[in-house]
Amino acid sequence: MSGALKLPKTPGRAMAMGIAVVTLALLSVCVSAGKGNQKYKVHEDVPLFANKVGPFNNPSETYQYYSLPFCKPKDGAKYKPESLGEVVDANRLVSSVYNIPFRTDIEYEVICSEELTPKQLKKFRNAVARDYYFQLFYDGLPIWGFVGKMEKEKDNIHAEFEDLHLVESKYNGPRMEHYFLFTHLHFDILYNDDRVIEVSLSTDPTQVVDITESNVDGSLTKAEFSFSVKWRSTKIEFEDRMLKYRRYQFLPQHLEIHWFSIINSLITVLLLVAFLATILLKILRKDFARYNTVMQEEEEDYEEDETGWKLVHGDVFRFPKNKSLFSAFIGAGTQIYVVVIIIFMLAMLDVFYPYNRGAFYTAAIFALCLTSIIGGYVSGSLNRQMEGERWAGTMVLTMLCIVAPFILVFCFNNSVAWAYGSTAAFPFGTIMIIVAIWLFVAFPLTLLGGIIGKNRESSAEFDAPCRTNKYEREIPTLPWYRTTVPQMIIAGFLPFSAIYIELYYVFASVWGHKMYTVFSILFIVFLILTLVTGFITIALTYFQLSVEDHRWWWRSVLCGGSTAAFIYSYCFYYFHARSEMDGLLQTSFFFGYMFCVCWVFFLMLGAVGWRASLWFIRKIYRAIKAE
Repeated sequence: MSGALKLPKTPGRAMAMGIAVVTLALLSVCVSAGKGNQKYKVHEDVPLFANKVGPFNNPSETYQYYSLPFCKPKDGAKYKPESLGEVVDANRLVSSVYNIPFRTDIEYEVICSEELTPKQLKKFRNAVARDYYFQLFYDGLPIWGFVGKMEKEKDNIHAEFEDLHLVESKYNGPRMEHYFLFTHLHFDILYNDDRVIEVSLSTDPTQVVDITESNVDGSLTKAEFSFSVKWRSTKIEFEDRMLKYRRYQFLPQHLEIHWFSIINSLITVLLLVAFLATILLKILRKDFARYNTVMQEEEEDYEEDETGWKLVHGDVFRFPKNKSLFSAFIGAGTQIYVVVIIIFMLAMLDVFYPYNRGAFYTAAIFALCLTSIIGGYVSGSLNRQMEGERWAGTMVLTMLCIVAPFILVFCFNNSVAWAYGSTAAFPFGTIMIIVAIWLFVAFPLTLLGGIIGKNRESSAEFDAPCRTNKYEREIPTLPWYRTTVPQMIIAGFLPFSAIYIELYYVFASVWGHKMYTVFSILFIVFLILTLVTGFITIALTYFQLSVEDHRWWWRSVLCGGSTAAFIYSYCFYYFHARSEMDGLLQTSFFFGYMFCVCWVFFLMLGAVGWRASLWFIRKIYRAIKAE
């Protein structure tokens, strides 16, 4: 067998960078095209769309706005055409009864008067009890409000002493719960010249309807829905109107926590680098000096003096089992890493704007499709170098490595969402569009990349520093802590400790109503995660070879990707201790899609761990005379 892994060197990397740059440019143009840039004249109508409603604690459990008996337009509700990402984000924009012309104050306007039936009262009561919110969009700006409020009736003694702050009530008996429906909305809108800059929404606590019970006499409960509008001038430029939604992330106390997270991560990296420099490299220098001295002075007795990692030089580059699957894992992991870099670049170029996750989903879907050629190229090239035979099967596995878990989880979650009647359920047309994108864009690009990788001259040989022996060397019995699972625990804990603080903010954004906008800090954390994963995998690979265990190929992937298991374990902690999510729909969405996210993290970090180990092994075996 001949030699070192030429995983695409310069030509392959140039192609990957070229594809990434082109993908970045295309996505930047396409996503930015969706940003609003509308100018209005005085009294001109400004579009206001209703979007969705749902329990505040369950961000994935959303329903169409008119699933609650709100006032509807006289000419019927009309749905706004939406992008693929907006549908994936469970948005269903529909026309509303609120008519708010540009720079036109409205003191008080009744939009409708309704007599609520017992069935409608029950819907509103359930919404108030579960803390439902609703979302509107005015000139593309998101607005939120609560459907109503719930209050508990207190006994007179408790209320009197509580108001005086003298004693705490000892009464623990049941108290009557009252449900109130908000019937008046006030819009406070800022404008600059001919553009809308900011919209705030508030409710009037004095204008409510008690919907606790139906009327005793059998009459219907009357509710008069109204709104008011106040326009005010501002000097805020249109380009800065999204800064309002970012202020929370830039509060001093939050920035301090973010920087503490980075400092904590950097300390971890420095400690790990110091460990490698003072221990690992010192040992390697001694090994190099001893091996080279023995080779020069007494070559005939060399084999008898060999110990440790040098002893397995004839097996260290022996190809792993399941070559096709291994190639697919590395190809898919490399592709995902490129996608993550592209998403970070788009975010730091300010392509995404707050509370428009649809643009993010659109970019992620198309970036994953367009970079399929990279995944196919890497897996096809590596499969040929390892003398794999099932090239077509490797290409299919490369695609399935990423999409198969998503398909399985999606089928279950979408069925649950359909049963709930939630907007989180994908319409049939959207499913067909995504399937078509994968079949007619992603899969052909994977095959094209595989063909290029297979036929490149740099993929023809496996050029290793050492020849591989014909017969595999027997591996000695190893202690339990040298086996795969303990090594994975060690390898996953350190990278996880470097990111766990920042992980809370990411979870609060994805599975809550906060917005993560400090992408530069997150990108630094991501780079630290990459470095720590590479360093710890190198260290564990060295210790593995030192005990004459040459099966490092799969071990490096498993150790590198083991951080994903810690992230998924954190999901259980976050769900039960840091959130108030409940119900089958929210639970299945949270644990199902987080499993998919952790799976792609495993592939990505597994590829990082393998590449770092391969680089390290090449270095140490080229530094000695192993013939």
